[in-house]
Amino acid sequence: MTDNTYVGAVDQGTTGTRFIVFDHSGQIVANAYEKHEQIYPEPGWVEHDPREIWENTKDVTLQALSDANITADQLEAIGVTNQRETTLLWDADTGRPLHNALVWQDRRTTDRIETLQEDGKADDVQAKTGLEPDAYFSATKAEWLLDNADPIKTQRARPADVQERAAEGDVLFGTIDTWVIYNLTGNHITDVSNASRTMLFDIHEMEWDDELCEEFRVPKEMLPEVRPSSDEETYGSTDPDGFLGAEVPVAGALGDQQAALFGQTCFEAGDAKNTYGTGSFFLMNTGDEAVTSEHGLLTTVGFQRSGEEVQYALEGSIFITGAAIEWLEDMQLIEDAAETEELARSVDSTDGVYFVPAFTGLGAPHWDQRARGTIVGMTRGTRREHIVRATLESIAYQTRDVAEAMEADSGIDMQTLRVDGGAVKNNYLCQLQSDIIDTDIARPEVDETTALGSAYAAGLAVGYWSDLDELTANWQIDREFEPDMSNEVADKLYSRWSDAVDRSRDWARDSDQ
Repeated sequence: MTDNTYVGAVDQGTTGTRFIVFDHSGQIVANAYEKHEQIYPEPGWVEHDPREIWENTKDVTLQALSDANITADQLEAIGVTNQRETTLLWDADTGRPLHNALVWQDRRTTDRIETLQEDGKADDVQAKTGLEPDAYFSATKAEWLLDNADPIKTQRARPADVQERAAEGDVLFGTIDTWVIYNLTGNHITDVSNASRTMLFDIHEMEWDDELCEEFRVPKEMLPEVRPSSDEETYGSTDPDGFLGAEVPVAGALGDQQAALFGQTCFEAGDAKNTYGTGSFFLMNTGDEAVTSEHGLLTTVGFQRSGEEVQYALEGSIFITGAAIEWLEDMQLIEDAAETEELARSVDSTDGVYFVPAFTGLGAPHWDQRARGTIVGMTRGTRREHIVRATLESIAYQTRDVAEAMEADSGIDMQTLRVDGGAVKNNYLCQLQSDIIDTDIARPEVDETTALGSAYAAGLAVGYWSDLDELTANWQIDREFEPDMSNEVADKLYSRWSDAVDRSRDWARDSDQ
């Protein structure tokens, strides 16, 4: 069954869409990628065109299959992984989006969150959802879209009110996984991991919550069915008369960070991974217990397999890490990301420069929506090499912020952190990360662990892989990094980081979001 068959993964990320084909050993057979436009209508607002995302999804799927000379009927299943929290609405009759998707980075609903906090409702929201109320999550994005999306064109004499039609189930809500699954299968479905990021889902009862839906004025009729992340019943299949020309089951879905947790085979309580992408997301499996954070972390659903208990996780969401490297490119301080390692090594230190890349506020454990990017400690002798090194150091420091909170909440002294994402190709960063958090860093051979996790979820559901042990056997280390810096030096560097963070906080005002 597995000799000439494969599992495919749609990896729909913040900056682009990828389709990867994996074989039974978890190795990449084909890989195609395409970027999509980042839309910034106003400062602090970030949007994507859902139609462009779907067109790109089709393009990269066909390209990957063509490059590997594989036909769609050789795919045993397709898994989906996605940028989380990004939210859109669409017409149930036509499938037409009512507005651009609001991206997870979007800050336009900051005032709404502050009102929620002033009304004393934040603790109740967190108790049910495990989330620190923030504009990052989907609920306030959906509320904004319901108030501001274009009215639906109908046969009526006047355009139909969006909220009214949503209450009738004629407008559909979704995060990007739901949008992709809908276009692949025609079914309106999400998985437990993505549902847990909406701020509308009770992670203890594992259902959409009436009170939360009422608070954010999101009718339950517009919400997708919630299914396991690896679903033996599958979410449906592709249309044999559609773009693939074959009927392929879509059987797994995970938000990108949970997918990376699954792809890194973090199946046991205490296993942890950090993904370095546009932002960085540090997750620790806490087993079937939803551990409540006392240190600014999120409690979230990790994953669920058919017929099994939900596995929870603690998460530290760092909004900007890889995007800070992109900013260096935008500012023409570097030509490409690969240059950062050489430039960082070319100086002995940052010369006292600290960079806090709070372009869209600060996530865990600070949760300051009005923080903004800050560079401190510059002198007339500061060169681009110092700023580049400070940028890489900021990634390591932000991760230590989360690691310390993670250990305090879980009571687990982490021995090894599994890492993935584009930035971990940088050996300097990996060594620095090991030094700053005083923990071994393990980089796997297959670094596309987000896509791999969704492929594993889909493949398990249809029997392509038999069990978790088989997946664990696939996981192989490319390189390990051990701490090589004294704790005294690491602590001294890190202590000034906290001072720099303080200077970035509460900067933005309503007039200059």
